Amino acid sequence: MLEPFRAIVDGDEPPPHGSRAPDAEELTRALAVLLRAQVIYADTPGIGRTYELARHYAPFFTDYFACLGYEIGLSHRDQMVFLTLPADGPRHDIAAERLRKDETLVLLALRLAYEEGLHDHRVSTDGIVACTTDDLAERVRTAARSDPPEEARLIEILRLLARRGALRLGERDRTERVTPLAILPGILVLASDAWLERLRAWSEAGGAAD
Repeated sequence: MLEPFRAIVDGDEPPPHGSRAPDAEELTRALAVLLRAQVIYADTPGIGRTYELARHYAPFFTDYFACLGYEIGLSHRDQMVFLTLPADGPRHDIAAERLRKDETLVLLALRLAYEEGLHDHRVSTDGIVACTTDDLAERVRTAARSDPPEEARLIEILRLLARRGALRLGERDRTERVTPLAILPGILVLASDAWLERLRAWSEAGGAAD
């Protein structure tokens, strides 16, 4: 893996059109950004050229993350690069983290809201489904038959998931006490079908209190 890395930073691999080759620090940062976020977009703030580099040097990124057990995916339509793990392999992504119950419920509610948006043809050309924190809280009540987190805690969870590429938060309406949300296509990666199946099996087995 060191030789392909060196070939890129030395310019032996053709750089992106009209741009320079990354240096070692920039390429290392791009790898770290994608590993930490799992889902990034062309317009994700604060990621530098990570999206451009991942697309242009796709074979290198593919081989690098394969060493860690990940598969890298690219959606040109959504301008999204993402990491997934084989369904039958060991997991070390957000779906495998020891999420709290309220975090799991919010992640599930986001996935359900996105699916409903697709079904009702409310998805934008960018693959985005709009809703609000009130909509999300209602889905927790109806789908999970559980009380949603308090507003401050809900926003905290949403900010965590936003950093992973699941959504974007808008400006809170202080009068209505509601925050608009843009659910991004990355929710299908973070709350994948395989994750939903595991969650369903866990629930049918009785689940754990936490």
